[in-house]
Amino acid sequence: MSVVGAVECRGFRNLDDGRTAIGAGVVVVHGPNGAGKTNLLEAIYFGLTARSFRTGNDRDLIRFGDQGARVELDLPASGSRLLAAIDRSGERRHLLGGRPLAGDPGERPLVSVFHPDRLQLVKASPAHRRAHLDRLCGAIWPARAALRSRFGRTLAQRNALVQRIRAGLGGPESLPSWDERLAAEAEPLMEARAEAVDALAETFAELASGLGLAEAEISYRPRAPGGREELAAELARRRAEDLGRAYTSYGPQLDEVELRLGRRPLRRFGSQGQQRLALLALLFAERAALMAAGRPAPLMLLDDVMSELDPAHRELLVSLLASGGQAVITATEAAHVPAADAIHIEVAGGAVTAAPALRAA
Repeated sequence: MSVVGAVECRGFRNLDDGRTAIGAGVVVVHGPNGAGKTNLLEAIYFGLTARSFRTGNDRDLIRFGDQGARVELDLPASGSRLLAAIDRSGERRHLLGGRPLAGDPGERPLVSVFHPDRLQLVKASPAHRRAHLDRLCGAIWPARAALRSRFGRTLAQRNALVQRIRAGLGGPESLPSWDERLAAEAEPLMEARAEAVDALAETFAELASGLGLAEAEISYRPRAPGGREELAAELARRRAEDLGRAYTSYGPQLDEVELRLGRRPLRRFGSQGQQRLALLALLFAERAALMAAGRPAPLMLLDDVMSELDPAHRELLVSLLASGGQAVITATEAAHVPAADAIHIEVAGGAVTAAPALRAA
């Protein structure tokens, strides 16, 4: 069964208002550059998450001259509809079956995106990879979804206390209890991160090798190895340093999730093409980990993924997609996606139409 059965857009980017059936399996969205293919993927993502994978300014999603944008998705598994909307005043709505989502990632279908801007996950600072890994932990184990936010709140409170003490507005006698609290919140977060990377490592290496990245690997490198007691003791040892800096200088807020190729960090030494392939392998390894944990396969949104792959690797990618779940792929030419059973959608000047003649291609 498909994750999304249909998408209906109103006022979204350059897309014509209307409803488009998506269908199960592999869906190929093709058309010339600038036609709106990526906008259709972004609309689906916006409907699922109420945010964009391309911009931090939601008003960019609103078509010129319109006051707002909205996307509605049919969800066949639950028989419900998911609505996301934004207007120029900043008002936002995200409704599932007419009721607001509570923020629980288990309430909506999972989604995974390959887009050139997402290369930041490979080549940007560790903070990007930490946040991504923590979201993955929540997707694999919904009961652990709040670990990151709980640790973040405790860290912010300890930092605020450190700043007050440094400013002469309090004494250090309350810091030991906050060291214990921070260590208690850090331990389960680090355990979840380590388990998630363990679940990814073998599959990531195999997929990356199949895509031409021999000796690729992923590893979790905690800044604070050890358990709760070791972390609390190290925080105590660093109190004077923290008071001098006015922030907490030790803990999982500094962890690294490292992607390497031949034992060298991909973020520093990998080419753009190698980083793209590593991102692709990572996303498929995450899908495998989710399915192995009994979670539903995420909807895969793959933008311009075929352009730098040779025919053999295109065939490999299609075979991976055929192993389960729903995927929507953009391409300038339908033939770039060698999937015999794919459903094809054509985009031209913002108009989105089914292309039934291509379905048997």
